[in-house]
Formats: sequence, structure tokens, C-alpha cells
Amino acid sequence: MAERKPYPSDLSDEAWDLIRPVLTAWKARHPSASGHEGGYDMREIVNAVLYQARTGCQWRYLPHDLPPTSAVYYYFGQWRDDGTTETIHDLLRWLVREHHRRKADPSAVVLDSQTVRSSTNAPKGTTGLDPGKKSPGRKRGIAVDTLGLLIAVVVVAASVHDNTIGTALLDRVAAAAPPVRKAWVDAGFKTTVVEHGAGLGIDVEVVGREPGARGFTPLPKRWRVEQTLGTLMLRRRLARDYEAKPASAVAMIHWSMVEVMARRLTGAATPTWRDPPV
Repeated sequence: MAERKPYPSDLSDEAWDLIRPVLTAWKARHPSASGHEGGYDMREIVNAVLYQARTGCQWRYLPHDLPPTSAVYYYFGQWRDDGTTETIHDLLRWLVREHHRRKADPSAVVLDSQTVRSSTNAPKGTTGLDPGKKSPGRKRGIAVDTLGLLIAVVVVAASVHDNTIGTALLDRVAAAAPPVRKAWVDAGFKTTVVEHGAGLGIDVEVVGREPGARGFTPLPKRWRVEQTLGTLMLRRRLARDYEAKPASAVAMIHWSMVEVMARRLTGAATPTWRDPPV
């Protein structure tokens, strides 16, 4: 078969070298039932996942020159469920922090949530109505470090209160990054989150808008998490929550951040809608 033309979302050779050891080791531990290693290139499987994250297409609409949808979804699900996706994500996060001369784990995080509409294939029990924004769907809660890198993420029904999201995020932060001692949140997170943080040894500070402020105003510390949420929304698969399982939505967020961090580490430019067609 002739070599296919590259897509803008494809991993560069340098980016693939960053995650190749993890997937090579995974593949060695998971031979096929017949004992052989399988016929699909792991790099092409990742390219297909990144293509979907960037373009927002349905699984069955993946291009024919990428591996079959059944194979791509199989590996996506396997890596989602056994923690491989998160392992790759965390490895790149440590490398980015090291590149910026930071310790592997942060000492401070910023928390926020975002409501997005869900697709019709999302089970009713995993969606709800955000009473504040009057918007149906799901909520993404994320915790990022001061570089905007993802430390923890939860995806729940939009009806879930930010207090519940905040406490869940703090639990995940404490497990993933034990050195964290400070967290900044917005006014949507109430006393419950502050008290829960105190129990974990994390000082939670509410950063509110200045009285009388109108329109968008970047707030100290908090702007980092808002920047990360904006970056995720540039991935069309994340413009809505198209996943049937909340765990798949979490995995797609992790893969989107893998692409962002790989480009940071390799110095590659991120394609935008302003780029002229090839």
C-alpha cells in the first residue's frame, strides 16, 4: 500500500518518539490471541484518535487511509480502561514541567468547571441541566498547574453542583500530585470545597471578580485554567460532549492535551482555521 499523505493532526517523528516506548511496552504485554503482535501500527492508531479529536468526526467517518474504526476504537477503549492514556498524558506533563525547570509535580493548582451540551447518544443518567447556565449536557471539571497543564479531570452530569466537582477534583489532585498545598477556585465553589481542601492539607482560595467589572477580565491565577478550557474547545470533538461514556470524554480530553504537550515539547506549530489549505 502506498504511503498516505499526512494529516495536520498526525504525530511528528519527534512527537512519536516521546510516547512510542509506552505503547511498544504495552503491545508487548498484550499479544493477540494467536500470539502475534497484530498488524496495526500503534502510531497510526494514535494518529486516528488525534484526527478524531481535532476534526470532531464520528468513529465510522474516520478516513479510509487510517486503520479501521473497529481497531481504533478497540485500542482507544483498552487504553482508556487500563490507564495507558493517562500514563502517556502524565509522562508528557512531567517532561513539559521539566522543560520549564519545574519539579515533576506542582505545589499549586487552579480549578474550574465548564458546561457543554451532550449528544443524543449520551445515556440520560449521565447528563442533566445546569441550573445556573440553563444548559443541558455535562460538566467538565479540571485542575491545572500554573503552566496550564492538566492535573485532574472529572466529567459528570451538568446538574451536578460545583461543590461535588471541586471535592472530587481535590481528591484526584491529592492522589496525583501530593505536593499540592494551594488551590485557586472561582466563586462557584463554596465553603464545602474550602473545608474539604483543608482536610487534605490544601489551602483553597476563592478568586472573585472585581466589583463592577463587566465583560471578560482575566483574573490572577484563574486565567490559566480558563486558557486550558479554551484550548480544549479548539478540538472539535470537545466542542460538545459526543461520548456515550463519561470515561471516554475524560480520555478524549487527555488525548487532546497529549497533542498540545507534544507540540510544546517538539516546537511544532498547532494548525488553526487560519492556515491556508494544502
